[in-house]
Amino acid sequence: MEKEQKQVMQKTPHSNGIFKLLPDFYQGVQERGHNNGACLIHATPGNFYGRLFPNNYINFFHSSSSLHWLSQAPEELTTGEEPLNKGHIHITNTSPEIVYKAYFEQFQRDFKLFLRSRSDELTVGGSMLLSFLGRENSLFEIGTSGALIGMILNDMVLEGLVEETTLDYFNMPLYCPTMEEVKQIIEGEGSFTLQTLKTIQISWNSHLPDDIDVSVLDNKMRGYLIAKSLRAVMEPLLSFAFGNNIMDELFSRFGKKISQIMEMETLQYTTLIMYMTKI
Repeated sequence: MEKEQKQVMQKTPHSNGIFKLLPDFYQGVQERGHNNGACLIHATPGNFYGRLFPNNYINFFHSSSSLHWLSQAPEELTTGEEPLNKGHIHITNTSPEIVYKAYFEQFQRDFKLFLRSRSDELTVGGSMLLSFLGRENSLFEIGTSGALIGMILNDMVLEGLVEETTLDYFNMPLYCPTMEEVKQIIEGEGSFTLQTLKTIQISWNSHLPDDIDVSVLDNKMRGYLIAKSLRAVMEPLLSFAFGNNIMDELFSRFGKKISQIMEMETLQYTTLIMYMTKI
């Protein structure tokens, strides 16, 4: 594959979809009554891996379900003669050590830049509460959305529905660190004192709509609804790389795969939660 094609595969699409949801969100807040107080929505253009606000400007930062997304997939995985993570779109337990190293170093660069930027923007005594996807140990579990999507794409390669080269040169810009990795980076960067760091387990059922009684759903319907929810998050990235024409089939299979796994085990995410204060 030519170098130009390799570079295209690493680009991440940008979406303003969140802004389209704001009117409905605001209306929902208003419908709950006046006891909730005023709701002020502010959007700041820019990348949170870098500066967004003036120095000493913010008292408290909170970020939820964002920092596991990297600024980009590790470039070194696809800049050589051969892709280093062939047949996978993310890290697996069978990936070469160099793949894990590339992902961790990209996360380390991004997270350090985030910490340094937010420290400059926080007032003296300011604090920050963060939560994002992590993992319990050094193993990368098979029951993750990235791993399952990768398995399905491999099947579609064998069936001639996806180009093998396209799969080999695509890597998800996502990394789920351990508590030890996060602690190491925060302490090494030096801008914050870590007050609390813990993990919680969240069921994949959290993707189901709030108005649905989970107890009345069979695993087939749960898989369908969870896949539908995750599609909203993952489709922009995947369709950019693999094309829109396979998305319906891909997420149909994804829902079925989730249902099959739910027959055997409870699917859960590990979420890291940390609270820190500016030094």
